[in-house]
Order: sequence, then structure tokens, then C-alpha cells
Amino acid sequence: MRAAVATITSLLLIACSGQARPTPWSTPAATLTAGAAGCGSTAVLRGGIPDWLETAGGYNNPTFLRYVIGHPALVAGFLFSDPLRAGHPENPSNKVLWVVRMPRDGSPLTIDGHPLGATAPTVHETRPADSGPGEIYPDGVDVPSAGCWQFDLRWAHSQAQVELNYI
Repeated sequence: MRAAVATITSLLLIACSGQARPTPWSTPAATLTAGAAGCGSTAVLRGGIPDWLETAGGYNNPTFLRYVIGHPALVAGFLFSDPLRAGHPENPSNKVLWVVRMPRDGSPLTIDGHPLGATAPTVHETRPADSGPGEIYPDGVDVPSAGCWQFDLRWAHSQAQVELNYI
């Protein structure tokens, strides 16, 4: 009993001490780093990905791209276009590969976006569940103006939010 109390007390002291907490996922050999191009509460990451993302992506995720994890951690977006650009850019166009943690069950991905802290302008897209392997939706999210954009994503019985920076 004393050992259990001592262990719990130690864990509480560590948790409250302000020391770095372990990430909620394992990181493979690659080093996980946060980039400066994130906005809102979404960091842009490079390196090892969470185990759930590896599985949801059908073990076919791009390993060379930066990515974001939504909140809650039910969606991730691999940034093929980096940086993302406002307007309708070409060569390259904006491309994000969305990977969802919870099964799609054949349902489309609905994306509604607006600048962070504003209600307009808005963008609305729907992507069919017709890609694989895994729980993926290729997308080309274009926005009319530069800045930090908040996206609300919904599929099947799940939803998450992510913020993306556009230049």
C-alpha cells in the first residue's frame, strides 16, 4: 500500500512540476519537431507520427511531409503544399491529405472554414470517401485571403478542428 501511495505521489509531483510531459504517441526513429508555420492551437510537425495515424493512413502515409494534428486528435493533415497559399494557386496547388482516426463508414468529409476569430469569409467543401488505403481524403483547401484559418471537419460520427496558416 505504501508503495502505491509513493508511486501516485511521485507521479503527481512530476505532473505538477512543469517538467515536459511525454507525448501522447510514440515517435518512430525520426525526430518529432514543431515548426513555426502553425497558427491558432495547431502546430505544424515533422518527423515520427502517432501510431493511430500510421494505422489510419493504411501504413502508406507520406514520411517526408510536414503535418498537423487536429483537436481532438481525431484527424491529421499532411501538407503537400508547404506553405499553403491564399487564392487559387497553381503549380503547385494547395493539397492536404486528411487522415481520420475514426472509421469513415463510407461518409464524406465535410470541411467548413473561416479566418480564426472571424465569421467571414467562409469556405465549404465536401470530399467523398473514395480514396485509400486507409481512412483518407485528398483535398485542395483554397481560401480567399491570407492568415490563420480555422477548419471544422466532420465525417461519419466524428468531428475535429484544425487551424492552418495561409500566406
